[in-house]
Amino acid sequence: MDEFICESMIETFERTRAHSRGFEIVDTSFRKNDRAILPLRKTKRSAGYDFMLPYSVVIGPKESLIIWSDIKAYMLPDEVLQIYPRSSSAIKNDIIIKNIVGIVDSDYYSNQDNDGNIGLFLSNVGTETRYLSEGDGIAQGIFIKYLVADNCNCNDTRIGGVGSTNK
Repeated sequence: MDEFICESMIETFERTRAHSRGFEIVDTSFRKNDRAILPLRKTKRSAGYDFMLPYSVVIGPKESLIIWSDIKAYMLPDEVLQIYPRSSSAIKNDIIIKNIVGIVDSDYYSNQDNDGNIGLFLSNVGTETRYLSEGDGIAQGIFIKYLVADNCNCNDTRIGGVGSTNK
């Protein structure tokens, strides 16, 4: 293993080396919903894993909301899960991912604040109220490999959930 890999990346690799990448339901004490739906690739050649709504929602024009999926993702230390809107969500319903692309780092898995619960930050950019049903595919996640600089340039390990890498 490269001597420049951050200690936190090594710890993540140790935790996930039995399985390369995948999804799990978050621990009961961190759940926000009554139902969690594991993401699913719809075809053999789909790059993305579809995230489905765990419950029905109403989003008014120009409104935003967070849907907690109650799903967490594990992956190798040099991977990231990127969350994109499904094309049909934007085209048919004017629903986008508010932060354009969601980034789920490998060390977000099982963090102490929310157990790695993936939040979908949705925004209605249209002029009509949108009614979305439980089970509707709203986003898609794609696992991607990434590179790090030779000297790693990283802080210590993650200790929290959303926004904790800025602390």
